[in-house]
Amino acid sequence: MTQDFAVTELTRARRLADRASYVRDAVHAILDEGLLCHLAHVLPGGQPVVLPTIYGRIGDVLYVHGSGASRMLRTAAADGRICVTVTLLDGLVVSRSAFHHSMNYRSVVVFGTPRVVDDPAEKDAALAAIVEHVVPGRTGETRAPSAKELAATLVLALPIDEASAKVRTGPPGEDPSDVGLPYWGGVVPLRVVADPPVPDELVPDDAAAPAYLTAYRRPGHSSSGLSHFS
Repeated sequence: MTQDFAVTELTRARRLADRASYVRDAVHAILDEGLLCHLAHVLPGGQPVVLPTIYGRIGDVLYVHGSGASRMLRTAAADGRICVTVTLLDGLVVSRSAFHHSMNYRSVVVFGTPRVVDDPAEKDAALAAIVEHVVPGRTGETRAPSAKELAATLVLALPIDEASAKVRTGPPGEDPSDVGLPYWGGVVPLRVVADPPVPDELVPDDAAAPAYLTAYRRPGHSSSGLSHFS
């Protein structure tokens, strides 16, 4: 398997290294299926801060946004590197021993130095990508941000060039001495499932929800909770 990302001191997996992947397509697939990322940064005073937020991807650039008054986002762009993580939980791994209980998951870690997106065209494209990431097809049926809204929104661009994925799949790893124990073992698959859209009070009674909402599904979605890629 080709390693598209260079293995660095930050991305090198030191524990369970066989679960790590540095393949660009694998990293992109996890980012595209996820909905929420956590952005970590150390403020100038030394306080570590983690911010949950939504994001979007265009090619090899990850975009996150927040309030223009956000101290964390502004200091992150002005004075240092950040770490962004995305995790997908695929299943609960139930073992015959307490020690070997685990979870099936897919995760990505991206390190880098972000920049503030000042170019109006790039900012529009980034915000549209974030909306499309959450609800594909929505940008064509919503009002674009106003000048005031754009001025109040800070968008950071983070190059996806120092990144790695980590994946756990399959059943529990049982110790040979535990195989004969009279306990159930296996995987409880987990997945994100969208319920039918619930209209607000402004939607006319005879108005149907658009198909991209009634058939909402995350890209790369799997119902098995066992395996997604090797």
